Amino acid sequence: MSTDELDLGGEWDHDRIMAEVDKMFAMGETSPREARDPINQPMINNWTEALGETDPRYANEGGAGIAPPAMAQVWTMYGLDPTRPSDDPLHGTMQIFDAAGFKSVLGTNCDQTYLRDVRVGEKVSITTKLESVVGPKVTGVGEGYFVSTLNTWWVGEGDEREAVATMLFRVLKFRPAKRAPKVDKSRTIRPQMNQDTDYFWEGTRVGELRIQKCNACGELRHPPGPMCPTCHAHDRAYVVASGKGTVFSYLVHHAPQLPGKELPITLALIELEEGLRMIGEVQGRREEVAIGAPVQVVFEKIDDELTLAQWEVVG
Repeated sequence: MSTDELDLGGEWDHDRIMAEVDKMFAMGETSPREARDPINQPMINNWTEALGETDPRYANEGGAGIAPPAMAQVWTMYGLDPTRPSDDPLHGTMQIFDAAGFKSVLGTNCDQTYLRDVRVGEKVSITTKLESVVGPKVTGVGEGYFVSTLNTWWVGEGDEREAVATMLFRVLKFRPAKRAPKVDKSRTIRPQMNQDTDYFWEGTRVGELRIQKCNACGELRHPPGPMCPTCHAHDRAYVVASGKGTVFSYLVHHAPQLPGKELPITLALIELEEGLRMIGEVQGRREEVAIGAPVQVVFEKIDDELTLAQWEVVG
């Protein structure tokens, strides 16, 4: 069995969907697919620069010759060629749901586990297997099925092959629900609130845009985190930002439907006066959004617990 042999014509119901999905389960784990290039320092340099990662172990000079674990997926990403291996169960499962009318997709969660560091010069390969398919489920965006796959990255071959990282990846394949006649803001997707981010949400509730500050070296950072990426100290506080910035980049989101939102919405990456960047929704004068446009923070109260920092074009 391969994905090339799928019969995707005709009528579909739940029983037929699950019968075809069972064929994907029966395919088991894919053959190892090698990364195009070995682990290499230039790619590590590009990745750490883009992410603002300053851990000296990954540095070009004086580093430990290892790659950041979170780069696991980078080494085996597909290029621009849309062709996929015929034994790829995720690709086959997506084809089944497309044929059955569940054509929209939403990534829901991704859990990576790092088993050991990979070193410059090593070459990794990846295998994939279908982990679970659960549904149909009625969600805020429509009825669909949750599809989970397990990726494993390896170094070496045969009996000497060693797993170095895994990733459980779950998507929702769904039929978009009919548009609600009225937006219910109480259904807005809730951001993560914990001991690292509470100060930010307490600030938005009182009309302040707060930025985390390292008490050891004075570095400002956003998004918040438990440790300073510059000096690695844990002692932190915050400063109140001016709330002014410019649009660094933006997009207009048309689909899929988002709970608590009336589409389309404009999402922008804002460059703050303090030099940091922050993602938010532009609510005021959206038709004037452009790269470099000046913006001012505004606060949208969702309920007593949640107030969002949004933006409007000014000037």
